[in-house]
Amino acid sequence: MLLHLKAYMVAVLGETTGHQALIKLRNRMRNDPEGYTILKERPRIRLSTLDLTRMSALPDGTLGREYLHFLEENSPPNQELNVKFVDDEELAYIMQRYREVHDLLHTLLSMPTNMLGEVVVKSFEAAQTGLPMWFLGATLGPLHLRLQLLVQSLGPWALRNGGRARCVLSLFYEGRWEQNLDELRHELNIEPPPVNLIPSIKNTSSNS
Repeated sequence: MLLHLKAYMVAVLGETTGHQALIKLRNRMRNDPEGYTILKERPRIRLSTLDLTRMSALPDGTLGREYLHFLEENSPPNQELNVKFVDDEELAYIMQRYREVHDLLHTLLSMPTNMLGEVVVKSFEAAQTGLPMWFLGATLGPLHLRLQLLVQSLGPWALRNGGRARCVLSLFYEGRWEQNLDELRHELNIEPPPVNLIPSIKNTSSNS
């Protein structure tokens, strides 16, 4: 109950303080052909929209298969946190899309869902979006973490790659499940993490 309340309050904070950041994200998406298509079609990434059978048949190392591995090992995406406090319909969709892309970022960045992995992903999101809620999470979370690893290695990596990478909202993931994950990272200008926090993850380039 407390975890759900905390998630709800963080969601409300993001919706009520991120208006200007959402406008900038919309401009980036409108200026990207793939992002423009997403804004027009407004796809959703939910368990009800995923073809899990098809994804399970994909080779290891593809985006779809690795994302399915993530879903199998972690809780499914939260289906309840719909955007409620953003009046502009298009901006509300952008906020919703970002929430639904969050778990895919764990796959793209090879980050676990423990506290350290979450802070790294939030740091990447902060550099990508400028949304105040992500900066808050990235600032407060590390107080209880392995600070040396975060400050000297993973933190700078996440901020650098988040700032230089193509906008992750401008990616039509639904049409890219078969794409090799390493090739996708290269396309997005995302470097491999300096520390492997998921030892079981294979080097996907060897499967391409």
